[in-house]
Amino acid sequence: MTATSWLVADLDSGAVLGGCGAHERRTPASVQKMLLAAALMPRLDPAHVVEVTRADLQDLDPASSVMGVVPGGRYSIESLWLGLLLRSGNDAANVLARVGGGTAGRQGGVQAMNDEAHRLGANQTHAATPSGLDGPGQYTSAYDLALIARATYARPDFRRYIATRVAEIPAEPGRPGFSITHDNTLLDHYPGTLGGKTGFTDLARQTYVGVAERNGRRLAVTLLGAETAPLGSLGEAAALLNWGFSLTPGASVGRLVTPDEKKKQDNPVAQVNAGQHGHAASARSVSWVAILGPGAVGALAVLLLAAPWRRRAARAAAKP
Repeated sequence: MTATSWLVADLDSGAVLGGCGAHERRTPASVQKMLLAAALMPRLDPAHVVEVTRADLQDLDPASSVMGVVPGGRYSIESLWLGLLLRSGNDAANVLARVGGGTAGRQGGVQAMNDEAHRLGANQTHAATPSGLDGPGQYTSAYDLALIARATYARPDFRRYIATRVAEIPAEPGRPGFSITHDNTLLDHYPGTLGGKTGFTDLARQTYVGVAERNGRRLAVTLLGAETAPLGSLGEAAALLNWGFSLTPGASVGRLVTPDEKKKQDNPVAQVNAGQHGHAASARSVSWVAILGPGAVGALAVLLLAAPWRRRAARAAAKP
């Protein structure tokens, strides 16, 4: 494992199966787009059509990943979500944040992301850009990404977008339509994959958040700071999922906090009452137990050596 932080959790029960450095602050790269989706999907009509402005695109590096929108082009919110999640479009992120931010524009969208992180109990997360491109004071954690994944995968529209392999962006007067294809090879090569989000910057290295299902059980894997070799973020994610699915369904070293529990933590009176009635551990207490013991790490090492992903992932590192 080259990832500096990772976590595996049951998406439905919230049980944390294991993790390493799960509460350490790391740079997110494009997995930050999951938080943008969590914050703005509830407030944006997918059928609404918006016009792209030059300001949406002017601060993007020519080498950064884009969906391919153009100034003056008109696109549905649904098309922008597909461009964001399939192609990791930084251009789509800027447009969605501007539209979702209302009168405050793009910064309003970023503020909505931070408000949503607080609501979810993602206390080690702060967004500075909507796309995940490096920005001052921007960070997240493997644990927080699991909270964000749980929130997004609760939405049928998000699940449909993130599992889409190819999407057609309609033509408009004077502009041809075009196709976009997902950049998550696990969709094609890891049975049961329900989609996921890749990320990369020089500072963050490779990052990944994804979900897979086996025998009716859905596991989320989050990892930060992975290197391209020997496995890359996708190969390491596959190995961690294999390990998680090998455990008995009741296995747990902690669990993910829920928004309702976070709300009680923000209310001192409710927090005292929760402690008296033995409610679930908070995000802080989970941080002490969501770390694998030496025996489990050894078992994971064996899985990594045996994983059929080794050669495939070494040849094809994750895209941004």
